[in-house]
Order: sequence, then C-alpha cells, then structure tokens
Amino acid sequence: MRVHRNALTGFLLLLLAVVIAVHADFSWSVGSIFAHFWPTLFVIPVGVFFHWLYFFLNQRGVGLLVPGGVVMTVGIVCQIASLSGSWSVMWPGFILAPAVGLLELYLFGSRNRWLLIPIGILTTLSVLFFAVFGLSALLERFSGMRHLLALAVAAAGIGFLFLRKKKDYAASQPWE
Repeated sequence: MRVHRNALTGFLLLLLAVVIAVHADFSWSVGSIFAHFWPTLFVIPVGVFFHWLYFFLNQRGVGLLVPGGVVMTVGIVCQIASLSGSWSVMWPGFILAPAVGLLELYLFGSRNRWLLIPIGILTTLSVLFFAVFGLSALLERFSGMRHLLALAVAAAGIGFLFLRKKKDYAASQPWE
C-alpha cells in the first residue's frame, strides 16, 4: 500500500509544480484550488475507482474498464484544459475518451477485433481535430509574424517551382 501512496503523492506534487510554473499569480484560497483542480478532486478519482474495481476486486467484470477509461480520459483532458486555459484546443479529448475506454475493453477483454473499428475512427477524428485546432491556436499565437510566415511560404513555393531534380532536368533536354 505504501507504493500506491507514494505514487499518488508524487503525482500530486508534479501537478502542483505545473500549477506553480504556469500560474505565477496563483492564490492559495479554497475557491482557486477548486477552480483549478476540480477534475483531480472529483472526476479522476471516479475513473481510478472503476479501474480499482476491475484490477483489484473483480477481474471478470471487464465492462468496468469502459467507463473507467472514459471518465479517466475526460478527467485528464479537463485537468489539462483547466490548468492551461486551452479548452478550445483540448475539446477533441472528449472524442478520444470513448476510444480509450473501448481500447481498454479490447486489451483486457476477449480481443474482439470489431472493437478496433470504432477505436480507429474515434482516435483518427480526435487526432485530426487536435491537429487542426492546435495548429490554429499556434498560428493565432504567432499572428504578429504573419508577414514572415507569408514570406517563408512564398520562398518555399518559388523553390518548388524552379528547383527540379537532376533526373527531371536531364529528361527535359532535347539533345539527350
């Protein structure tokens, strides 16, 4: 039991370090702790509870892993978004949550290959939306450098237009 306590303490200290690093002006009031850590206090423990039920009490109830994986993933997504204020980028994690639950069912269950179809679809959608909205947020952050970005894209376009491979150049010569 000591290992579990140490792991929990280590996780909480890492989370605290992230908060201190991200929020220099963090106030240590009860309200601000609830505002920033509500997923860790209320959502993630439910996901841990479902996993605990499966792994330590009843290994035949593989169905416990689906809600456990979903709730745990939702809690992690909410915690990251709550600490970083990036809800507009993190929302595809809610699409990923059922994929994680189904993946746990696949890995620890009977390995029904038909589960891989919804897992693949949901994961692909989630990664696609993460990429699109993450890139959008990144470009928005660097919007002041729009002219430099336009210049770099134009230079790349010119490079693709005028730089040919040696093989293509030799094939276009009429004397060879």
